[in-house]
Amino acid sequence: MPLSSRTLIATKTLVHALALTPAAILAWQIRAEFLTGSGGLGADPVAEIEHRLGLWALRFLMLTLAITPLRQLTGQPVLMRFRRMLGLYAFAYATLHFTAYLVLDLRGYWTQIFEEIAKRPYITVGFAAWLLLVPLALTSTQAAIRWLGRNWARLHKLVYVIAVLAVLHFWWLVKSDVREPALYAGILAVLLGWRAWNALKKRKLSARRKAAAD
Repeated sequence: MPLSSRTLIATKTLVHALALTPAAILAWQIRAEFLTGSGGLGADPVAEIEHRLGLWALRFLMLTLAITPLRQLTGQPVLMRFRRMLGLYAFAYATLHFTAYLVLDLRGYWTQIFEEIAKRPYITVGFAAWLLLVPLALTSTQAAIRWLGRNWARLHKLVYVIAVLAVLHFWWLVKSDVREPALYAGILAVLLGWRAWNALKKRKLSARRKAAAD
C-alpha cells in the first residue's frame, strides 16, 4: 500500500532524525570531553571518534544495500525512496570519519596522508572506498540521473566494490579481534549473495523464454 505524501514526509523526517542522532551524541560527548575531560570517549578519544564515525558509515552502507532485498521481499516499492538518503548518510559519516583522521590523527600534517596511503593497506582500501563514494554522492540528484541515463545505474554499481573495500578496511584495522568486522562481512555476503541469486534466476528465466520462442 503506497504511503500518502504526508506520511512519507513524516517517515523521511524520522529517518533523518535517527540518522543524525549518532552524530549529535558524538558531538555532545566531544564537547564534554573538551570542557571537562569526561565525555565518555574512553582512554583514547581520537580513536573512539574515528571508530564510531567509520562504524556508522559502514552501517548506513549496509542499510543502503539492504533496501533492494527488503523491497523484493516485502513488495513495498516505497522503500526505494529511502535508498538515496541512506547512501548519502553513509557518505556523510565516511567523510566525517576521514576528516577526523586528517584533523585529529595527522594534526594538520595532511601531506602525510599520501605516505600513509602507500604504507598502510587498511588506509589504502579505506581511502579508495571513500574516493569511490564521492562520484556516487555527486550524482545522487534527479538531474544527474537524467543526464547520465543508463550510465547512472552502471556507475552506482560501484557501491558493491565500496562495500567490500569498507569491510576490508575495518577487518585490517582491528587486526586481532575480528568478530565485529566478520559480522559485517557476513551481512555483506548475504546482501551480495541475494543479488547474485536473483541475477542468476533472471538469466535462467530469460534463457528459458528464448528457448521456448525458438
